[in-house]
Amino acid sequence: MVQPSSSISPPQNNSCRLRVEDLRFLVNGPYTFVLKEGECLGLSGQSGVGKTQMLRAITDLIPHSGKILLDGVPSTSFPAPLWRSRVTMVPAESFWWYDIVGDHFSTEFDTEFLKEKLAAVGFDKDVLNWQISRLSTGEKQRLALIRGVCNTPSVLLLDEPCSSLDGYHTTLTESFIFQYLRHHNTSVLWVSHDPEQLQRVAARELCLEKTGLVEKTV
Repeated sequence: MVQPSSSISPPQNNSCRLRVEDLRFLVNGPYTFVLKEGECLGLSGQSGVGKTQMLRAITDLIPHSGKILLDGVPSTSFPAPLWRSRVTMVPAESFWWYDIVGDHFSTEFDTEFLKEKLAAVGFDKDVLNWQISRLSTGEKQRLALIRGVCNTPSVLLLDEPCSSLDGYHTTLTESFIFQYLRHHNTSVLWVSHDPEQLQRVAARELCLEKTGLVEKTV
């Protein structure tokens, strides 16, 4: 039986996991904030203000300035692939390179690990044999989330992870994220246009504006 997502309480921890200092990208910024270890931090803001681009800047996918540190270590100390495996972005619109779902998951991943994670968001293991062309947008979102956690990142950057899901699968996905967060002490920066969702999932909420961040009461 799926627990209502409103019953989930995020862990409390004061240790800094991700520190962003004077981040600037495009015409936005500067932005400074801290994401605590094991925390889910909500990020809201008007459409087009730059929420997705902030996530892309943090993962070094677009030009930016400022300083980003993971557990006190600057992002510039990491090779790009390693940084993105530790600070992983799950985009709202995921990319798929092969025809078959399973080909996007490394053969190094434990089969039981994958089976458990897929079941948690409503899939049978047989989904790994599906053609990408048969997937709905919502199915792609849930599979992209599983793909994103396979390397057990320290930080997950989630861009509207439930935007194409119905109520049932939204509940499944929210529950999965928090179970994963608890088990791995992962930190989450969660972008959403849904204020009710951020009230359910976030310990704190920041509202993004072109020139700064405003902390909101959750």
